[in-house]
Amino acid sequence: METNQCDFSPLKLEVKNQLLQINVSIDMLLTGLDHDATHCMLNEFHNMRERFVETESLASTFYLKCYLAPYTAKYDELSQAIIHLSQRRHGALIVIRRSDPIDSFITPGVIVAATLTHALLESIFIPGSPLHDGAVFIQDDMIFSAANVLPLTQRIHTQEKMGTRHRAGLGLSELCDALVIIVSEETGQASFSLNGNLYPFSPQRPIG
Repeated sequence: METNQCDFSPLKLEVKNQLLQINVSIDMLLTGLDHDATHCMLNEFHNMRERFVETESLASTFYLKCYLAPYTAKYDELSQAIIHLSQRRHGALIVIRRSDPIDSFITPGVIVAATLTHALLESIFIPGSPLHDGAVFIQDDMIFSAANVLPLTQRIHTQEKMGTRHRAGLGLSELCDALVIIVSEETGQASFSLNGNLYPFSPQRPIG
């Protein structure tokens, strides 16, 4: 994974600060156990779990830019589109080709052959639009095609309610090094799949 051009210092500093805050919470819990056996810790556990999720999301957002930077100069357009799709809860499935060819793994959709802009990408995933059902295929700085069909993962995952978009994103990333971005229409949560793994991220956050 091509991350050699990324400056990891800002990420490490913020992750360290997040972990230090979690560590303070853990120390407070331990002190509470020693001095007040009746204290309910459930709320503290809930807050720590949310902080861990936020920290993972922060790291995933940073690494996402590192993974994509060598393959498209349109990262900012892509990121802006994901922010808007996430805010509107418009489900989306976006494939970014990296090194491996992917033609043999997908069922081709409709050729678009247009320069990637956030407005065009968002318009494709408007509910009810002719091309919204399927994956957009991005190569270099172009939206190559839309309404592509991806192979679904056959692995059993712990997420009991994993939808078709997430299963498709995982399925393709198990077969090649493509990076697949998924936006849930139910929650608006954005995630990306790489090498058969799924990572949540927050495109709203500043990156590096």
